[in-house]
Amino acid sequence: MFEPWSEFNVAMAGATAALAGLVIVAASVNIAEIVKSRTLTARLLAGIAALLLALAVSALGLIPDIDGPWFGAAAVVASLLAAVFQVHATRLIATDPSPEDRARPLKYLVGFLPIFAYLAAGVLVWIGHPAGLYLAAAGCLLAIVSAVVVSWVALVEVLR
Repeated sequence: MFEPWSEFNVAMAGATAALAGLVIVAASVNIAEIVKSRTLTARLLAGIAALLLALAVSALGLIPDIDGPWFGAAAVVASLLAAVFQVHATRLIATDPSPEDRARPLKYLVGFLPIFAYLAAGVLVWIGHPAGLYLAAAGCLLAIVSAVVVSWVALVEVLR
């Protein structure tokens, strides 16, 4: 089931690892300002966690002879771990004293998209349905897009 996806997984593992590193380096430039904000650090961490989720699931797909149940179970566990960081960021944003931040659910809802895609992918592959791999691919692309958006917004907000 995984062989046709090997080139995609290689590309996505490399891309997400590089992007996670770039986000960390970009954040480190303004780390003194970033850590002053309750929400920025949590949002950046959730974005990095989404990229690491994409990296982990892509790497799982490259393990020789991995079967569907192992891949699916590992993808579900990795998704739940990434969800911890996204839930934390969401709680901080939702309870932020600034009413304008609380009024923008897109600030935190976008981070759940890749997690939900990976959860569904993991369950489908776990039960033997190869369509779950298409959801995993969507989850990877959503992780990249959401992490870039969250990172960009966080880094721009630091400079305001």
